[in-house]
Amino acid sequence: MIRTMVVDDDALVRLGLIDLLGQDPALSVVAEAADGLQAVELARSQQIDVVLMDIRMPRLDGIAATRRLRELPTAPRVIALTTFDLDEYVYHALAAGADGFLLKDTPPAEIARAVHVVAAGQGMLHPAAARRLIDRYHRAGTPRSVAARARINCLTAREADVLRLLSAGLSNADIAKGLGMRESTVKAHVSRILTALGTANRVQAALLARDAGLDHAEA
Repeated sequence: MIRTMVVDDDALVRLGLIDLLGQDPALSVVAEAADGLQAVELARSQQIDVVLMDIRMPRLDGIAATRRLRELPTAPRVIALTTFDLDEYVYHALAAGADGFLLKDTPPAEIARAVHVVAAGQGMLHPAAARRLIDRYHRAGTPRSVAARARINCLTAREADVLRLLSAGLSNADIAKGLGMRESTVKAHVSRILTALGTANRVQAALLARDAGLDHAEA
């Protein structure tokens, strides 16, 4: 069972999302919040796996709330869900640690699927938002590292550790030894990393990690 929380200052939107998620037997809505501050307080008191997070809210907006949630000892994964398809929202939500970004007009089945995907450790971006995010920062002359870091932020800390060693050319066996993991676990992490980053192979993932400066970061 995936424990979820719905965060939105519009009560009708919250009810709609709760009803939507309730139709999936594998999802359980265990909390709802009207603003980011309440969301953080609820996440501190109970186990939550995935949060559907609105962006524009009173007291504490969704981006600031996402940043605080990601700092918790048992941090839930976050999907930013908003009406506004604005580039700065996409970028800042990902930079704050969101695992996904969807528009509220996304088909209900896709929103539910996104919860499953993110709960499994992968990232989920609205296709149009992903394309426009990358295009915007490349057109603006922003170094590739900006777009690369935004994609890397979809990974968990452990997945980032695996990617860091992968980018150094280590095999799965060597990564397993270095991180004290089973080789089969490393293989599973690599598979999720490739999916989350949208890369076809280890080489592309390693190049992306280098663009983001991950290979120079301390383990």
